[in-house]
Amino acid sequence: MRRVCYISGTRADFGLMRSTLQLIRDHLELDLSVIATGMHLSPVYGNTVEEIAAAGLRIAARVPVPLEPATGATMARNIGTMLSAFTDALESERPDIVLLLGDRGEMLAGALAGIHLNIPVAHIHGGERSGTVDEPVRHAVSKLSHLHFTATTEARERLIRMGEDPARIHVTGAPGLDGLTDAALPDREEVARLHGLDPARPFALMVYHPVLQEAATAADDTHALLAALSDAGVQALALMPNADAGSDGVRAALSEAKGRPDVTVRTHLARPAFIAAMARADLMVGNSSAGIIEAASFGTPVLNVGPRQNLRERNANLVDVPATAAAVADGVARLLAHGRFPLQNVYGDGRAGQRIARLLATEPLDAALLMKVNGY
Repeated sequence: MRRVCYISGTRADFGLMRSTLQLIRDHLELDLSVIATGMHLSPVYGNTVEEIAAAGLRIAARVPVPLEPATGATMARNIGTMLSAFTDALESERPDIVLLLGDRGEMLAGALAGIHLNIPVAHIHGGERSGTVDEPVRHAVSKLSHLHFTATTEARERLIRMGEDPARIHVTGAPGLDGLTDAALPDREEVARLHGLDPARPFALMVYHPVLQEAATAADDTHALLAALSDAGVQALALMPNADAGSDGVRAALSEAKGRPDVTVRTHLARPAFIAAMARADLMVGNSSAGIIEAASFGTPVLNVGPRQNLRERNANLVDVPATAAAVADGVARLLAHGRFPLQNVYGDGRAGQRIARLLATEPLDAALLMKVNGY
């Protein structure tokens, strides 16, 4: 039986991976453990490590790191802290594969620990572009990884151009689409009332995270988004941001707006509640990858603000604007006038987890895999 260890640092990556991790756990030839770190262990961010335990997944280690002050320096220091702690946890756990998703610092630390312990590293969502600090981190994780599970063919081709072995790159689709449209969802009126919104008026699901290179303007950008929505007569259901540099500014702007009748702020929404809000909102506003990847499965119009998701593959439901009040107002008006989009999604068919579990159980984990070299 192969032992797989997944590293999770945020509500976002765990929400995307939950169904895939449960498939891995239930696979007859696989055993799963999870290392939880970062925002999962903070009450400020919802203490979401409890969601991992509630999903029936074994937590091999809990690695706390300081999240304040929310600066690039804190993010960089935490990579070092996590690298040391992950090395200890992986030495104790001795998995056959380290499994990672995306482009965050905890994934980079996990890849560095895995490759130095001679443990094969499998990376999900490699080969994608974003144009911010996330992009070089994502590509660094890919270069440290031995197996790649990409969401699209374009991402696979990019990894090949980066020198990765084509035989080690598999197009699985995005795990976040798995089961997305299977469950019965509450109707729009119920979702609106659940969050104290007027169902007779349009509402937007707002998820806006800071960008490291633009941390200084994060508060002003958040104010601009809220003002544009208010001016358009759109209510905001806003989620608090992640813990990256600039998050204090976003958090302060949202906290200041809490008393307004047209703004509801949530620290965290469990995955089913988040999906329901995304599916029933009149539009989604911000810069979350959920707007890029998942929202198209519901035809929800998405206004992507600023550079955080720059250069990623787009579905037809998305409009890009800079983080200015005028541009956001124009984009909101355009999307409200258009309404919902056809249910088409370039990121997969909702069966990524099945493919990933099968590949984790069957891919050869031999000496040739670990002797990694560039293909050019």
